[in-house]
Amino acid sequence: MTTAETGGSGDRPRDRPRYRPIEDYALIGDCHGTALVAKDGSIDWAVLHRFDGEPVFCRLLDADRGGFWSIRPTDEFTAERAYLPGTNILRTEFRTATGRVAVTDFMPVGRRLDAGVHDYVHLNAPAWIVRRIEGVAGEVTLAVAYRPSSDFAASRVELVQQGGVLRAGPEMATLHGGLEFAIDGDLATANLRIVAGERLDLVLAGNTVERASPCARAEEFFAATRAYWEEWIDYCRYRGPHREVVGRSALALKLLTFAPTGAIVAAATTSLPETIGGERNWDYRFCWVRDASFALYALSVLGYSGEARCFHDFLLGACARSLPTVRPMYGVDGALKLDEVDLDHLEGYEGSAPVRCGNGAYLQQQMDVYGQMLDLAQLYGALGGRVSGQYERLLDAVARFIGAHWGDPDQGIWEMRGPPRHHVHSKLMSWVGMDRAGRLLDRKWTARAAEVEADIRARGIGDAGLRQAYDGGTDAAVLLAPMLGFELPQAQLEQTIDNACRVLGQGDFIARYDSADGLEGSEGAFLVCSSWLADAELAAGRIDAARARIEHLVGCANDVGLYAEEVESANGRFLGNFPQALTHLGLIGNLVNLALAEAGGAAAVQGSYADRARRAVTATFGWRGVLAAMIQSRRIGRLFSSKRSKLAWP
Repeated sequence: MTTAETGGSGDRPRDRPRYRPIEDYALIGDCHGTALVAKDGSIDWAVLHRFDGEPVFCRLLDADRGGFWSIRPTDEFTAERAYLPGTNILRTEFRTATGRVAVTDFMPVGRRLDAGVHDYVHLNAPAWIVRRIEGVAGEVTLAVAYRPSSDFAASRVELVQQGGVLRAGPEMATLHGGLEFAIDGDLATANLRIVAGERLDLVLAGNTVERASPCARAEEFFAATRAYWEEWIDYCRYRGPHREVVGRSALALKLLTFAPTGAIVAAATTSLPETIGGERNWDYRFCWVRDASFALYALSVLGYSGEARCFHDFLLGACARSLPTVRPMYGVDGALKLDEVDLDHLEGYEGSAPVRCGNGAYLQQQMDVYGQMLDLAQLYGALGGRVSGQYERLLDAVARFIGAHWGDPDQGIWEMRGPPRHHVHSKLMSWVGMDRAGRLLDRKWTARAAEVEADIRARGIGDAGLRQAYDGGTDAAVLLAPMLGFELPQAQLEQTIDNACRVLGQGDFIARYDSADGLEGSEGAFLVCSSWLADAELAAGRIDAARARIEHLVGCANDVGLYAEEVESANGRFLGNFPQALTHLGLIGNLVNLALAEAGGAAAVQGSYADRARRAVTATFGWRGVLAAMIQSRRIGRLFSSKRSKLAWP
């Protein structure tokens, strides 16, 4: 995609908007931290060591105070960008009247030197951002501007240049590359003339080795990083329609996976608004239990057994530490306390305040997450995982909690900040928990599952199908019922689908719900709800309608294949945190489920995640899983991993 921009230099070049549209950003990362790169060459958000850490750049949340790192032509230019095929390495080419120049952005990552065969989860990453500048044709003058953030831009830094290195203070990243900057407090600027054939590497280094220049290793790390991503995506089993879309979604999910623990964060950012100027701004840099079955299903169907197992084991360990309750979310290291703090010194994206760090919903009672844990266990077993005696003890504790509390009101999947209600989706997940416990643990739970089911049928279904709560309302989450194995008569399923479209429809999209939630203002259309609607349509036999909806979703990505949490239905503008794991998970599930439905009809997508996994995947874990992955990905001869993808650090 080509975009036209005016040139300029300094902290805000002439005519640059104070905030770029969210869809203007591309994500790079190293499975520890991430950075968002705008189309005009500015990195406006970055965390280096862990997703939930303090950002080194946060202009995304305050155009005036927030840090950034910009590289752009001084003259008027157009820009085209794309990821290098099969990688998370971004290449942007700027074209001016005098020439062309390319900027390649990546965060180095590779397999550890002691990583075993097919091991792409134990990684080395030095916490660097590398920006490689290359002259392509003619000559171009570039403006480089650098302002780091400290303490979410609450503390002003003083830059010092020593021997070609920009330093911002103790324990802050250092900028290397040998440019001579003009420094004005916390802002460093330089102009750079690049001619065809020239190359310069600039490195922001979160970690360094004494007396070793990071720039000297840029080429080595580029080669290892490229090999790592290319080899990793080659394991993808998916061979259906829209392979590139699925591949990009898989690469995005891998970027959102915290390698040290296997946790998958909901998004790379905090406080991008669900409506411009509103208060619905949340920190999504944590791991949500609600994503468990979606994530394990997607990772397993795609053939990523290592990531699936690490994510599964992370959730088990985190939940064991919080018993008797299961928290809605956990920190990337399994942390239980995620206290929410308003950062009042930041104005927020386009004035959307407050900016929040931490998420107070971690203390909410959300009954659906308990059922998620037992559904996850059933799926894990169906894919060849072993449910040990220790695992069974944890599941028994979760089942006991459901058995005692399924009748309680809760805040629901959407983390309502109003009074608790009897949410039907939560009741459905309580039924899931009791049903799976009866199958995995003890048949005594089957009777409780029948009790929950009878209650749902008596109080949770009206003339328009499944309600949002026992006291009424409409909610897209109940569209998941057929994908959970909760049997509905055809007429009730059709009523539920039609009611969701009628009440929640926003053009080609649908909203989450139609009730008060304890917050001011409104929000955009929630993209994963369209995915759930498409799955429900598949289960109802409306395969043509579902196919059209999925095709529309595929077209909603930005120019590099990424999705946000929500969109403005009128214009397709992205809203909410970005990129959003659940949106990518939903789309992967849609495409896999569509293939099942086209081959076997509506019955092929009904039932539990475990049922669909058995139909879509032969095996995921153990030697059978490795063999199946090689066959399905057509990499039969690949018995050993390449040494090229190993990254030597330090």
